[in-house]
Amino acid sequence: MSMQYTIRSVPEPIDRAVRDRAGREGKSINAVVVEALARGLDVHAARAQHTDLDHLIGSWEEDPAFDRAIADFERIDSDAWK
Repeated sequence: MSMQYTIRSVPEPIDRAVRDRAGREGKSINAVVVEALARGLDVHAARAQHTDLDHLIGSWEEDPAFDRAIADFERIDSDAWK
């Protein structure tokens, strides 16, 4: 269950910092404020789910069969560049 708060008298430097971060990170002001509260209160919410490709770092394996299969993609068709 989530709660709703109204916060008054937010100092201008805090408002500016929240709005700047929200814009930089492409998040809502609400999300930035909730994250800041969680950090400030040392409340560890569920870990954020990442959709990046970091899990692939260091996993490259050479595969000669694959290299042969894509070799034609390395060829430049000079007729197409006229």
